[in-house]
Amino acid sequence: MPESGRRRRLLVLAICCTSLLIVSLDNTALNVALPTMRAEFGASVSGMQWTLDAYTLVLASLLMPAGAAADRLGRRRVFATGLVLFTLGSLLCSLAPGLEWLVAFRVVQAVGGSMLNPVAMSIITNTFTEPRERARAIGAWGAVVGVSMAAGPLVGGLLVDGVGWRAVFWVNLPVGLTALLLTLRFVPESRAPRPRRPDRVGQLLVMTLLLSLTYGIIEAPAAGWGSPLVLGCAAVAVAALVGLVRYESRREDPLIDPRFFRSPPFSGATLIAVCGFAALAGFLFLNTLYLQEVRGLDALDAGLYVLPMAGLTFLCAPLSGRLTATVGPRPPLLAAGTAMAASGVLFAGFRAEADDTLLFTAYVLFGLGFGLLNAPITNTAVSGMPRAQAGVAAAVASTSRQTGSALGVAVIGAVLASGPAGSAVGDPGHGAAFLDAARPAWWIVAGCGAAVVVLAALTSGPRATAVAARVLEAARSEEEDLRARAG
Repeated sequence: MPESGRRRRLLVLAICCTSLLIVSLDNTALNVALPTMRAEFGASVSGMQWTLDAYTLVLASLLMPAGAAADRLGRRRVFATGLVLFTLGSLLCSLAPGLEWLVAFRVVQAVGGSMLNPVAMSIITNTFTEPRERARAIGAWGAVVGVSMAAGPLVGGLLVDGVGWRAVFWVNLPVGLTALLLTLRFVPESRAPRPRRPDRVGQLLVMTLLLSLTYGIIEAPAAGWGSPLVLGCAAVAVAALVGLVRYESRREDPLIDPRFFRSPPFSGATLIAVCGFAALAGFLFLNTLYLQEVRGLDALDAGLYVLPMAGLTFLCAPLSGRLTATVGPRPPLLAAGTAMAASGVLFAGFRAEADDTLLFTAYVLFGLGFGLLNAPITNTAVSGMPRAQAGVAAAVASTSRQTGSALGVAVIGAVLASGPAGSAVGDPGHGAAFLDAARPAWWIVAGCGAAVVVLAALTSGPRATAVAARVLEAARSEEEDLRARAG
């Protein structure tokens, strides 16, 4: 392809990466701002959980319909709409007069965010059609997460200490508006040749499943694990899951085709994303509370502390894309899970908080592992579906990430609130109680890393790859038949 075509593709990649940057930067900067927000609003640990999980829950619930809508209505159109809503939601969050309003405005942000990352990934998939070039593009996409992890705590710390936590949301305004103008000017419109019909029942079941599960986990420490509220949430979640599986398996145009989960790499990538991002969300939640409320660091110093982790993520993400392109997803996934598990073990078994050398070693290991994780997950997901369903494929990967993030914050927060950490948070004099209560939480982080290793070993070998190829070929043949009949 001519050099001008290559430059155009790279510009489209840069515009799509900008959407990931503002979403990821918003979340990492917000983590640093949590203690300040908690003090201003007089919020509990569960209140801070909802500040994060209100966003991730709505985002996870809407990602798949947003991806399908983009394939049907036009990817540029949906992407531009998402930029408008996310920027508007950021403005409203900066004006929130109380915690309840902030949570509500985070929902507006999430509606816009659901139209950004999966749709941007489907644009990238349809722009970079050659497999190796696509894997490298996804590696660059993953490097943006490293940039946000590096810049987010620093930007958040500077803004919180210098201006206030509301300024964290102001950063999104100029970036979002610039990305919108560039999208309208340079991103080509594209859509699936055979649009899939909306699946409102499936979407309602997905939202019910995620909301009931996460709400039950967050409220369990206060209400009691055996309370009618928590047991009722568990019953609703199980019923929604059973209903979703039965309904989707009988629908002609399901929200997500159940056949693709017969592909071991696709199913493995979905579960690995849940485990990996649960580990990340739990890690950031624990570490933020520890650095600021146990060590007593201000927001900026806390951001500086995590630079080793962020720097390794930034360096390893493009490397992971190149590795995935040349040797496949198995080696980077195995290395990622091993490093993340080792980081959790340093905190849980060796009290890394008590020694700065161990602490920074744990940060480096987690950054290394997380940096290697993203590219093989996304590449496996989008490579396992026909390009006509690129939006749905990217949405499945993004939904898995956000579901993992929501569950990570919910479970880790519940573990802390169930122990003496509930009273220790906000009281540096009870730092020892916080560290004792955090031990089980760190074992959960380590367990998530170990699960990544096991899942990667089981779902990325030659036999699993051969099964995936057969599933994909059958799906492509059916798509071609349906298109021929429609034509």
